[in-house]
Amino acid sequence: MSVPALQLEGVRKSFGKLDVLRGIDLTVAEHEVVCLIGASGSGKSTLLRCVNLLEPIDAGRIVVAGTEISAGAVDVDRVRRGIGIVFQAFNLFPHMTVLGNVTLAPRRVLGRSRAEADAHAEALLERFGLADKRDEFPDRLSGGQQQRVAIVRALAMRPALLLLDEVTSALDPELVAEVLDVVRELAAEGMTMVIATHEMGFARDVAHRVCFLDQGAILEQGTPERIFSAPREPRTQQFLQRIVDAGRL
Repeated sequence: MSVPALQLEGVRKSFGKLDVLRGIDLTVAEHEVVCLIGASGSGKSTLLRCVNLLEPIDAGRIVVAGTEISAGAVDVDRVRRGIGIVFQAFNLFPHMTVLGNVTLAPRRVLGRSRAEADAHAEALLERFGLADKRDEFPDRLSGGQQQRVAIVRALAMRPALLLLDEVTSALDPELVAEVLDVVRELAAEGMTMVIATHEMGFARDVAHRVCFLDQGAILEQGTPERIFSAPREPRTQQFLQRIVDAGRL
């Protein structure tokens, strides 16, 4: 039996008196795409940040490829090498070119030579339609191009698991499609991904499983067809009805 790519067992996280994650249990298989949906403040982004060890958890376990990463003695830098994360704010270094942004971590963290890092980065940029932007600085790119560069930067580390945190929410509507197309391509190729998203149509198209979070708990999960067509929980039904009423599903 294959080892899950990611397991969360009873994960809890609080900020002061605010319980943000209240006992999250989640297993993600290798090559599976799981989309997290729910209202703002439901815990989606915090969950991803905990998986990447950007936030310490208060209770529970996080296991990646069979290794518990939430244990106190874990090498955080080593863990992060295998987990890519892309945020809604692109977080590109403004003083570096596109190529410089993409090659920095492979050279500094993985010890790749400049030639090796450049070759891999250029192949990725070519693949995602950014080859002609390699020498540009981020402020010369559109929002969609910056987000694609951020995804390429994460892929340059050859992660086994990719976390995407509302990667389209900072974009103008006409730029959303170009970023979602990149994610669809990665899903088709078997990249293991956990995606927090407000794009319900995208979640329906790309996810193997959809998890609805409400007040820090996974209230309901299932295939996109079931969750979007026949949600069982009243809170899920209410949330999706509001999405439908807003014309976003």
